[in-house]
Amino acid sequence: MRPGTNAGGAGCVSMISFIGAGPGDPELLTIKGKKLIDSADVVIYAGSLVNPAVLAGCKESAKIYNSALMDLDEVIEVMKDAEASGKKCVRVHTGDPAIYGAHREQMDRLDELGIKYEVIPGVSSFLATAAVLNKEYTLPGKSQTVILTRMEGRTPMPEREKLADLAKHHASMIIFLSIGFMDEMVAQLTEGGYEKETPVAVVYKATWPDQKIVRGTLSDIAAKVKEAGIKKTALTVVGDFLGDDHDLSKLYDKHFTTEFRKAKE
Repeated sequence: MRPGTNAGGAGCVSMISFIGAGPGDPELLTIKGKKLIDSADVVIYAGSLVNPAVLAGCKESAKIYNSALMDLDEVIEVMKDAEASGKKCVRVHTGDPAIYGAHREQMDRLDELGIKYEVIPGVSSFLATAAVLNKEYTLPGKSQTVILTRMEGRTPMPEREKLADLAKHHASMIIFLSIGFMDEMVAQLTEGGYEKETPVAVVYKATWPDQKIVRGTLSDIAAKVKEAGIKKTALTVVGDFLGDDHDLSKLYDKHFTTEFRKAKE
């Protein structure tokens, strides 16, 4: 059995808990995640992204570390010390750590050290974005595929994952970590086949008190984002799901038979 499996159970004192803290609103933290944070002896949180309000219930005695000021070795050292002392340690990531969370490299190191861990999922910012826009990414007749991706920057993209290549699918697209490349983003999306009038929305800090939403099309979104002064911590969503024209689902179609309901004449 791999060291990182849940062999010790969620109540194991020495288990490290990776927690998805949600998109920003502290009430979107899961009940399980909140209980673990509130009872932890050691908290390591991504201070550049996680809303500090998520930590409001921490014990007064808890030691709190901001990982924005730490490198990987320093993070692991805190986890090692906590585990050796029998203290409960939680690692708090923004959204859900499985998406651009960089928690795999931490789990690999814990595997090498024989330290147990668990992952508590959270609400990703891409789901919060759909919620604040009141939209559905998978609309019948428009798109049944969702692509989560990012622009190439200091971290290169693998071959066949360039934005222009992904745009050829005309799927609903959610673009992370790329708000500073709006002009290039638009150029690559149109190169890949999206029409200039394809609807686009940019959501800054979805569910936070200072949330901003900018709506437009590929022809004008870059200028609108610059005018709004948005330079970081925003998602760009692209696709016809943002429009109003779509087919109705078969799920509630009275002429469609399902396992639980017969079609009506």
